[in-house]
Amino acid sequence: MRTPQVGQQWVYQVRNVFNQEVVDVVTETVVAITPQIRIERVGQKSGLLPDEIQEPWGFVVQNPQWNPPQRFEKALPLWPEKLIPDWSDFYRTRYQVPAYPNASYYWGLSSKALGWERILVPAGQFNALKYHNENPYFESNDVFRVGNYREEDVWLAPEIGRWVVRRSLGRYITLGVSWSNAYWDDYLEWQLLSWK
Repeated sequence: MRTPQVGQQWVYQVRNVFNQEVVDVVTETVVAITPQIRIERVGQKSGLLPDEIQEPWGFVVQNPQWNPPQRFEKALPLWPEKLIPDWSDFYRTRYQVPAYPNASYYWGLSSKALGWERILVPAGQFNALKYHNENPYFESNDVFRVGNYREEDVWLAPEIGRWVVRRSLGRYITLGVSWSNAYWDDYLEWQLLSWK
């Protein structure tokens, strides 16, 4: 896996999977590597976004991929700890919402490496490890959500130190709503446009 250095950068096009509309173009830049790895994120449409914070490399402390961002009590792996097919593990921790640090919520992460693929994106062709993450039945900071589920498929390219495609979706229910009628969180696909 490529090691982090200040100035490394990845640019992603973010699409709504339902209608293929381009939601934003997000630039992620490593701005610090000590004491934590801090990745600054800026959207062409949305402006400054919350930072991603890792400690150590590959283990996320603050994850901004969902809204609201999450700050974990115990760092979680961003990608499989072993880059080999069929590796899997399950992690439990709690998280806080940075804007509301006085409460914490259960978070579970199931991660499974599926296999290596050669994948083509606007930034080029890459050998990528596809893996699948699920977050079943986590607690939301939104008190009206009584059931929550998220999942994502990710294609990780070790040569760039990040993913080249990331496709994520979430569902949730409120009181009186069954899972067959669950509400959708965002359903987004990130594709790498360029990197350095």
